[in-house]
Amino acid sequence: MGNIVAIVGRPNVGKSTLFNRLTESRNAIVKEISGVTRDRLYGKGEWNGAQFSVIDTGGYVKGSDDIFEGEIRKQVEIAIQEANVIVFMVDVTTGIVDLDEKVAALLRKSKKPVFIAANKVDSNDRIGLSAEFYQFGLGDVFDLSATNGTGTGELLDEVVKHFDKEDESVNEKDHLPRIAIVGRPNVGKSSLVNALTGEERNIVTNISGTTRDSINTRYNAFGFDFMLIDTAGIRKKAKVQEDIEYYSVLRSVRTIEEADVCIFMIDAEEGLQKQDLSIYYMIEKNSKGVVVLVNKWDLVEKDQNTMNEYEEKLREQLAPFNDVPIIFTSTITKQRIHKALEATMMVHDNRTKKISTSVLNEVMQEIILATPPPALKGKYIRIKYIQQLPTHSPAFAFFCNLPQYVPESYKRFLENRLREKFDFCGVPIRIYFRKK
Repeated sequence: MGNIVAIVGRPNVGKSTLFNRLTESRNAIVKEISGVTRDRLYGKGEWNGAQFSVIDTGGYVKGSDDIFEGEIRKQVEIAIQEANVIVFMVDVTTGIVDLDEKVAALLRKSKKPVFIAANKVDSNDRIGLSAEFYQFGLGDVFDLSATNGTGTGELLDEVVKHFDKEDESVNEKDHLPRIAIVGRPNVGKSSLVNALTGEERNIVTNISGTTRDSINTRYNAFGFDFMLIDTAGIRKKAKVQEDIEYYSVLRSVRTIEEADVCIFMIDAEEGLQKQDLSIYYMIEKNSKGVVVLVNKWDLVEKDQNTMNEYEEKLREQLAPFNDVPIIFTSTITKQRIHKALEATMMVHDNRTKKISTSVLNEVMQEIILATPPPALKGKYIRIKYIQQLPTHSPAFAFFCNLPQYVPESYKRFLENRLREKFDFCGVPIRIYFRKK
């Protein structure tokens, strides 16, 4: 485990604002209402050459009947267990309130180094108001403003003293495959993360929109090692009512753009919806690898032909790009979830596959010779040679004399032959014709 700093406190004291400042990002959604952050959100920070992970947590609430607040409390407690150092955020404008006392009691039991960040010291007249927080008996108190950054340097100077300076695991994560779990709301994305990791890493309820931020989890088990990213469900723009959900969807789209492979989840009972196809086309447009997971398969009445018939219909709906692994799973019973991981890493290998120019020409020229491009207006197209382009996803250049006359149907023919001969299952292929 790397150097980890957890930011904890009651709702609306500025934890997500400090998280964004420490990670130099805007990954955490910030809004002046309670309960915006729900799951633990991870980011990377650096100070004086020391690299570390930062965990943003939801506001700690105890004794509430709200389903989310109970789940948020669990996430805060897990973050405290994971962390090396804890930053306890409080608000100088309100002073100590009952919830602060409850958080302080929890931190005393943790036996971890705790630094109290007295936030919202945005003006000179608020300096010194933080003295009352020393009565927690948890350690030093630092005046800061998460909004403008005042005081964060002094806080970090002390925080990094508790780090293992030789820990390089944060750097390792930069090179791991990034696997994003995407789909409509409430198809089981967070449940899949929890089933794979064997712990309640992400909050799961049957309420659409439970997950708001894109949440990173390192998965390192059974020979697999990658970053697993749970995302907020993507709905139609017309159905996105609140601005918090708007930013959640925006982060999900950005996560697709930054991922290597997307685990695309659909609900087995509802089948492939129009919005599902919009997400699928977004994955294909960004040239990302894709594995289709049909979740909640345990709820479907079936016989010996149901799976084959369902898969056949699904491939018809996904056409023309339907050369993808389709796995029927249940995150509740954990049916085939490890098969889904095997398919995901296979797709990742396919996406990074490089074929030498000599092998490519030897195989494809024979196919082109047997089935040449159709002539147009008496003009014959001659493909001289083929080369794989140095791109992140598979792309091929076919050099010929008349690239403008090659029909779309022949491009699809060549793509299908490339898939057949070199196995690009789960990966969009780009084909370009260039003048030679």
